[in-house]
Amino acid sequence: MEYRTQATQGNPALIIYLLDISGSMGLLKGEKRRLDIVMDALNVALTQMVFRSTKGSRISPRYRVALIAYSDEVHDLLGGIKKIDELMAIGGIPELSTQRFTNTAQAFLYAEKLLQQELPLIQDCPAPLVCHMTDGIYTGDDPEPIARRIMDMSVKDGHILIENIFISDDLLEKEIEQPKRWPGIMENSNFQDDYGYKLKKMSSVIPESYREMMIESNYSLTQGALLMFPGTNPDLVSLGFQMSAATPIH
Repeated sequence: MEYRTQATQGNPALIIYLLDISGSMGLLKGEKRRLDIVMDALNVALTQMVFRSTKGSRISPRYRVALIAYSDEVHDLLGGIKKIDELMAIGGIPELSTQRFTNTAQAFLYAEKLLQQELPLIQDCPAPLVCHMTDGIYTGDDPEPIARRIMDMSVKDGHILIENIFISDDLLEKEIEQPKRWPGIMENSNFQDDYGYKLKKMSSVIPESYREMMIESNYSLTQGALLMFPGTNPDLVSLGFQMSAATPIH
């Protein structure tokens, strides 16, 4: 179980995005709303998937994507899982507006149900990845037990991966001034925000194949770093979403 299965048209990678659209995502970060920074980074990641699925003028869909926005309720933005070429054919990501609360447990429950339906069909595909983006502590039930159940699910390639992108101004004790030289969040990393410790427990270790892909893009993530990214600036948000699409491809 080494996360080496390559994404192909016959055995595509599955990425489920869980996007927090609670009220605080409407706050400005620099000149843009937090939500706009996230949408920009997600669009870059989706474009990267298209690029990595294109041979000549034809897209051979190596990725399948679900986009789940959540606040008080869960919103399945695409009506289920779509191949990357289908997603682009319908115009990409629908417009999002912020709502009120942060019912993270509901979003993870929705992802768990999707994965339970999918698992028998994708045993020969790369291990799926759930990419969760949030900017603050959950309201409602604790999502960690559900995240743990998801991380216990597996395909032949390995256990399902969970990644967390935490949009926060004060997660880390020191500002990351050079994202390309940042070693990543480790098991022993300290946070100024208590919710960081909760998200750390809900984050998988970066598979070596993913890490190699990011090193090719001149990042310096160390072995054993977690799939957890502090969204303290747009470059780090972008790194988090790029990581979600770093499945090996054939």
